[in-house]
Amino acid sequence: MPTFNNNLRLKEITTGDEDGTWGTSTNTNLELVTDGFSYGTKDMAADADETFTMPDATADATRGFYLKFTSGVSLTATRTITLGPNTISKVWMIENATTGSQTLTIKQGSGATVDVPSGSKLMVVTDGAGAGAAVLNANPTEIGGSVTSVAVTGTVNGITLTGGPVTSSGTFTLGGSLSDVDLTSQVTGTLPTANGGTGTTATTFANLTTNVTGTLPVANGGTGITSLGAGVAGFLGTPSSANLITAVTDETGTGALVFATSPTFVTPVLGTPASGVMTNVSGTAASLTAGLATDTVTKTGTGSTYATNTSPTFVTPVLGTPASGTLSGCTVDGTDAVGFRNIPQNRQSANYTLVLTDNGRHIFHPSSDASTRTYTIPANASVAYPIGTALTFVNMTSQVVSIAITTDVMRLAKDGTTGTRSLAQYGSATALKIESALWLISGSALT
Repeated sequence: MPTFNNNLRLKEITTGDEDGTWGTSTNTNLELVTDGFSYGTKDMAADADETFTMPDATADATRGFYLKFTSGVSLTATRTITLGPNTISKVWMIENATTGSQTLTIKQGSGATVDVPSGSKLMVVTDGAGAGAAVLNANPTEIGGSVTSVAVTGTVNGITLTGGPVTSSGTFTLGGSLSDVDLTSQVTGTLPTANGGTGTTATTFANLTTNVTGTLPVANGGTGITSLGAGVAGFLGTPSSANLITAVTDETGTGALVFATSPTFVTPVLGTPASGVMTNVSGTAASLTAGLATDTVTKTGTGSTYATNTSPTFVTPVLGTPASGTLSGCTVDGTDAVGFRNIPQNRQSANYTLVLTDNGRHIFHPSSDASTRTYTIPANASVAYPIGTALTFVNMTSQVVSIAITTDVMRLAKDGTTGTRSLAQYGSATALKIESALWLISGSALT
């Protein structure tokens, strides 16, 4: 039975095998031997590590001496290519022609590996040591001799170098213009003043306090002055009103700086204004020149000042007959509030708790609401009706209206009993507050 235990995976025919066909196998072996000195290309199908194994007695590019690796995708990181099987000891010239500018790491087993940068060619040898197989760099090493031909080309920072090949003597040419030079890391030495430099490598230059004298004109970026007036430096450092007063020499008055809109003056002397409107001015007119102010108002009654038109306070005024107005918080005799000439209506078609403004009103249950309703008088602690408050209830439907009270007491006028009262159809009842927490209720159709 044939074996393949050799470095090119050739078929090794055992004695007595392949009678009449050994020639075919031998020819195949010879072709595979020539493949071991030839050129082959293997393509990486994915952006991942990959293994390429030399097959037994079958033509494959992995067997080639010059083995070029390409990729169908752009690689995003260094990828490892494993050459199998790990028992093969062989020399390869490896070319990294993959896309993505990534390095290929060539390995065979757990031993050493060799990195082939993108676009590079490197000769390697595998030792075929099995699981621990290693890949070694087999590039020839220069040990002596002389260069017989040199050709150069390229561009750095805008400067191009061309020429050659030069075998014994010749000329290389520099051209272009210098650009994109990092003055920190790429330039050394001293740039002369004539060329725009300082002419020195020192980092300490003129001391403006001790090494410079004279006045720099305004046209040259200076101030045109040699010193500052008294207080000016202080104002420039801290521009406050107090420092401004110190810096100027012809001010009048004291205090804070004033601007045009809504300034506040403290006891100003205005002199003789040409014009103006005085608002909220107090004091006396004793020193006014005759004719500047004219009193055209006829006074009546007594008091210290005239009243303004917004929220004035009058003391026992005689109002006459006002054309219109609203009296709020007024009394008839100093005690009793001004009331209604009629009994205003508060129409309610739902359960209802009375409020302070229901004082003097009647709570009306209309015939259109055919439902029982409860009208509740709140406790004095939540709605403090004044003593004497009268609350009237009217029911126009066949459904009973319940008149309730919360925590205070409401007594029926005829017998003094307490509790919720029922008002039948067409009934009318009035609850009168006689103490802070006590009401008396009476009426018709009331039980």
